[in-house]
Amino acid sequence: MVVPVSSTQRTVRTGVGILSLGAGIAMLYYGRVFFITIIVASMIAFLLDPIVVAFMRIRLPRGVASFAVCSIGLIFLYFAGLGLYTESMVIAGDLPAYGERLNELVENAAARVDHFEQSVYQTMIPKRFQDRPPVPVEAQVPPAVRGKRGKAAPAAVPQQPPPLQEVRIHPEPPSLVSNLSSYLSSFYDVILMASFVPFLVYFLLSWRDHLRSRFLYLFEGEDRDAAEHAWAGVGDMVRAYVIGNFLLGVVLSVASSILFASVKLPYWIVVGPLSGFLSLVPYVGLPLAMIPPMFAALPVSSQPSIYIFLAASVALLHLFAINLLYPKFVGARVHLNPLVVTVALMFWGLLWGALGLLLAIPLTAALKAVCDNVGSLQPYGRLFGD
Repeated sequence: MVVPVSSTQRTVRTGVGILSLGAGIAMLYYGRVFFITIIVASMIAFLLDPIVVAFMRIRLPRGVASFAVCSIGLIFLYFAGLGLYTESMVIAGDLPAYGERLNELVENAAARVDHFEQSVYQTMIPKRFQDRPPVPVEAQVPPAVRGKRGKAAPAAVPQQPPPLQEVRIHPEPPSLVSNLSSYLSSFYDVILMASFVPFLVYFLLSWRDHLRSRFLYLFEGEDRDAAEHAWAGVGDMVRAYVIGNFLLGVVLSVASSILFASVKLPYWIVVGPLSGFLSLVPYVGLPLAMIPPMFAALPVSSQPSIYIFLAASVALLHLFAINLLYPKFVGARVHLNPLVVTVALMFWGLLWGALGLLLAIPLTAALKAVCDNVGSLQPYGRLFGD
């Protein structure tokens, strides 16, 4: 039986597509540090491009405007890091108090477990077995082993050879430099790629028009128009997603800081923004947002009321932000249905870990923006949509 040519071509095409998909997933997994660096730099460049355009309106060349914007961004990051470092040094001085409080909690939990076990033992075990005295040791020895007076026969003690003199060699403790180098070597790839981010952002901003024209030059006719719309759609989506999440995080940070300061929570100026931005992590934001205030309250209060207040306030802020503010700040531009978001979080989280969870939604939304502007891919865009 001769197989039709169309069926053979379809089978070959399907097999090549499956192999290409597998090769692409493998490349994304093994080159995750490289791809994450490129994606993060591209997102920052899309975000800063309107500021560069604003600088260009005052007659600055694009290269100078890009350099000025990148310099301002680095200065901002420097002062933010300096503030976090200062607060972390203050928190490090109070770590012994946190350690004592954690030990106290662990001991109390262990005592409660022991008390629970005793209560279960007294409830489940009959009274006659609880009051039975322990069996003497002589009664546990078999009769054949006992002596004439009922004592156990002493066992013959074999003679031991004189012990050899033990010589201990104390290894030389590793130096601070070797410890630091061994610790940093595990993060060498991440540190190396992160050092390229400022340079990538600058070149993406300063060469933006050149890159855009060369990219569009790869297409002709209607395909060029589709590529141009896809480029603009991805840029608009990235800016809307990042700026929307940032504004929402600022709102949550201010509200959380006010609530934490009202109960005199230590380090509320750091704990509030940390809890507010952690609340935006997809699906696991609520438990993550509760960890900083709960930990900060450990050495100042042992009353459960403060912990109930903190948990309730964080939960209410999270639900208010996700259900009311998130659709207005972010959801109006992303337009992804919940099933696609869940699958995207699973896929990118499996490939890239925690960073994959953070980048899953913008990556999927960018893919949807491309599909919406390419005629042959529009059915996939509608499949991703809400």
